[in-house]
Amino acid sequence: MVKFIHTADIHLDSPLKGLEAHEDAPVEEIRGATRRAFDRLIDLAIDTAVDFILIAGDLYDGDWKDYNTGLFFAARMGRLSKSGIRVFIVSGNHDAASQITRAMPLPDNVTLFSHQKPESIKLDDLDVIIHGQSYSSRAVTDNLAAQYPQQTPNYFNIGLLHTALTGREGHEDYAPCTLDDLISKGYDYWALGHVHKRESLFEDPWIVFPGNLQGRHIKETGPKGATVVTVEGGQITSVEARELDVLRWATCQVDLSECETAESVHDAVRQAFEQELDQASGKTLALRLILTGKCPIHSRLLDRTAQWTEEFRGIAAGFGDVWLETVKFQTSRQKRLEEIFGEDTPIAGLLQSIQHLELDNDTLLGLVPELSALKNKLPAEIHSGDEAFLDPSEDKIAALRTEVQELLIAKLLQHGGAE
Repeated sequence: MVKFIHTADIHLDSPLKGLEAHEDAPVEEIRGATRRAFDRLIDLAIDTAVDFILIAGDLYDGDWKDYNTGLFFAARMGRLSKSGIRVFIVSGNHDAASQITRAMPLPDNVTLFSHQKPESIKLDDLDVIIHGQSYSSRAVTDNLAAQYPQQTPNYFNIGLLHTALTGREGHEDYAPCTLDDLISKGYDYWALGHVHKRESLFEDPWIVFPGNLQGRHIKETGPKGATVVTVEGGQITSVEARELDVLRWATCQVDLSECETAESVHDAVRQAFEQELDQASGKTLALRLILTGKCPIHSRLLDRTAQWTEEFRGIAAGFGDVWLETVKFQTSRQKRLEEIFGEDTPIAGLLQSIQHLELDNDTLLGLVPELSALKNKLPAEIHSGDEAFLDPSEDKIAALRTEVQELLIAKLLQHGGAE
């Protein structure tokens, strides 16, 4: 019997985004998350007595800030070496040969595949052969899989590759290839990396993205970990996903359609947090709260979002293992404005003007000139990512326009004493 672990996209020592800027963020949980998840991987390998580990790219998150990252990795490889466990790695776009300027001798039990051409490494004691190629540069646009050799008879053939296949949302189209390209090689298992969400694409042969080891921001929600594969008589008998993350990201959507008081809103949010905690298997939870539904107190929510947010943070803090990343107020009114104010009144005319407010990126910067100067001074990362500052895309501007309209209407409704 042969047993191995397939992992990828570890991004060792990568900072988790969206938390440390807040005073109440679980800073120690954040800073050590990728290392602690990696330690859990090492423990799993030793406890289950695997024969080897496959790392399908992006072990690192770019060049090391100092040698501590390399020292940490070498020490963990030493633990594996004492247990007779070998490790095989291809570099990906984040840890390509051109990205890592520091170097440290690899332990004897670790093999890094060449970035110049595909290599095939035989494990004669296991009747296994592993084919792989590392990235030479960050942006690899060639079909690396096309150059991989055909299967070697009388061996269990594994392909180790960092690829976007034909493209995946949120991931650069690096080392593009098709499922047919992979299947045509005749391998028994394709160990892929680059896509951070677990995905089994095919079962004959098995073609698997294990997902990343530890979610790093709100777009990487849900369980994260690695895949354990068991082979008997040259045939795969088990492909098992194992959770290894130490901090879990989740999006928590709460329908407030039945909530008429602040207390009922608090209760609904508290119950939703409890449900998310139950699914997190005891891990620290970083939550994004999204409030939805045709809510009786919609205007009250929008009129004082900052106060509501702090109240929700208080509820989260009460659980001990929940941290609130942000709150999205996406509720709507139960009644049309005409039903509240009538159709031919001064305030109805004002509300109609607000509803027809035109707002695009240029108009916004023109209305508030200081925003343009501020935008130019902000670092590049502020203009990208999940919460980009003044994202000029049509859908983001449309969402911003709706948000501004609803906020103005809520202020008028509250001032007028109507909901």
